Amino acid sequence: MPANSLDRPIVVGVDASESALHAVRWGAVDAALRGAALHLVFAVPAVADAPLDETPVRMLHDRLRDTAQSALDSAAQIAREAVTDRPAPEIRTFLVDAPAVTVLSGLAETAYYVVVGVRGMSAYHRSLLGSVSTGVARHAQGPVVVVPGGVQAISDRPVVVGVDGSAHSVRALEIAFDEASRRGVPLIAVQAWEVSGDTRTHGDSVALLTGMLERNTAAYPGVDVKTLVMEGRPARVLLDAAADAQLLVVGSHGTRGYPGMALGSTGHALLHGSECPIALVRLRN
Repeated sequence: MPANSLDRPIVVGVDASESALHAVRWGAVDAALRGAALHLVFAVPAVADAPLDETPVRMLHDRLRDTAQSALDSAAQIAREAVTDRPAPEIRTFLVDAPAVTVLSGLAETAYYVVVGVRGMSAYHRSLLGSVSTGVARHAQGPVVVVPGGVQAISDRPVVVGVDGSAHSVRALEIAFDEASRRGVPLIAVQAWEVSGDTRTHGDSVALLTGMLERNTAAYPGVDVKTLVMEGRPARVLLDAAADAQLLVVGSHGTRGYPGMALGSTGHALLHGSECPIALVRLRN
């Protein structure tokens, strides 16, 4: 990360769906909180393999671009309306002729976050993430925030972070402290382990969590930090802890991950089960 994180924009994937607008609102508020630019991106995939000419295929592509530009204009207006109580971020819109997963995953290398929505409001539909949301979460080389419907972009609810000692969770903890500080809410740091697959004791987990927290508490003295250390399946413990949170922050994969791994089992379960926005943190190459 650069010394000044303001150099990195918040990038939001836009399409013509209502779920994308939830992501736009969340991204606008987060950009305003950190004084970063907000980039709204609509990616239009090719409608044919062959070069487009003056045919019905070209006409279809042009109509798709017109629809995309209209959606971007609406998204920009919604972003401005989401931050009327604070200075609005610089908002830019981008219409790109390429597959959405490819575009957004690439932008994650230079964005602070790439933010995407999910389809549906119910728990059942949240478990059926859209192909773009899933693809970006798996392949983006940087932090991704997935925003479900029916949530507030900012509230007095806490930020929850999962800590397991991996390099990804070190960065996740830094991001969680930053978010809690900017939002003025408590931070709940969670460390969970399963007896069947881990040789750590409760004391080991407390020591691990305490050591990792010490790296950040001095930089964020105003953040009220609470801890939760318990035995249990990490995904279940984190989902329970985040049931009343405004944001859940986790590493994309933990200590059992391997180089090049797209998404660990805990990250996958959280992505499909979280009822609040979830930031999946992957270190950049």
